[in-house]
Amino acid sequence: MPEVPAPVPPAPSRAPFGARLGAAMDEHGPLCVGIDPHPVLLDAWGLPRSAEGLRRFTLTVLEAAAGHAAAIKPQVALYEPYGAAGFAVLEDLLAQARSAGLLTVADAKRGDIGSTMEAYAAAWLGEGSPLAADAVTLSPYLGFESLRPALDLAVRTGRGTFVLALTSNPEGRSVQHVGGRDSVAGSVCAAAAAENARLPGGGSAARAGLGPCGLVVGATVGNALAELGVDLTAVRGPLLAPGYGAQGARAEDLPAVFGAAAGQVLAASSRAILRRGPDAAALQEAVRRSAGELAAALG
Repeated sequence: MPEVPAPVPPAPSRAPFGARLGAAMDEHGPLCVGIDPHPVLLDAWGLPRSAEGLRRFTLTVLEAAAGHAAAIKPQVALYEPYGAAGFAVLEDLLAQARSAGLLTVADAKRGDIGSTMEAYAAAWLGEGSPLAADAVTLSPYLGFESLRPALDLAVRTGRGTFVLALTSNPEGRSVQHVGGRDSVAGSVCAAAAAENARLPGGGSAARAGLGPCGLVVGATVGNALAELGVDLTAVRGPLLAPGYGAQGARAEDLPAVFGAAAGQVLAASSRAILRRGPDAAALQEAVRRSAGELAAALG
């Protein structure tokens, strides 16, 4: 078996992920466009359920988002059914987004232990990997410290991570809310706060000082943060918030959900935007409108 390549330091010109994301949110609004090529959406767009249909869908959304959103978030699982051809489309998307100056979050939700986690980290965060994104989503449910290879590599390469904490699916409560004021979700948030506190530039909750370790906190969690006693401002990292748009959360709802941490929120929307395709102009207008609504609500 070939050895996993050792990570190398970032290029000197790459600023830390938190700084780059904060600047993009300030410039374009705190919107992350989810690229979710569901088969039903391919059908609705009149595209074949094939690698070519996947490519046309993906690159059309990229074109609409570039220059109008802070980031894009391809759902890795929806590329995997196409095998090598699907991963080739994903690699092309990441490369073209990089050329366009658009930040990418690989929604891969990886989590494992030891050398397996090192391999996941090298794939999604390592220099020279064709799958390397600006950030990747991670699952901490084998223990937060099991993510150490990805957390450390993200820092060394100027990239970021988003760790699942309070997700938008209702089933998440059965695990994440356990413990009440000493909840599982609270322990994940505390670990992320400690991670950012030990790093230079992680000492401010302002966008310019966002640390590399972010969290996934659903826009639809309602008053869960208050119920569980979770202070997201202490995390001092970005908050990826799925659930805005088709899942029911409105831009004007987000300040009440996130409170003083609203300025850290990067709201993710996919279906509400993607259903406007395949017309590129309509997609771009949906991106611009969503970004504007979020900027007005979250600052």
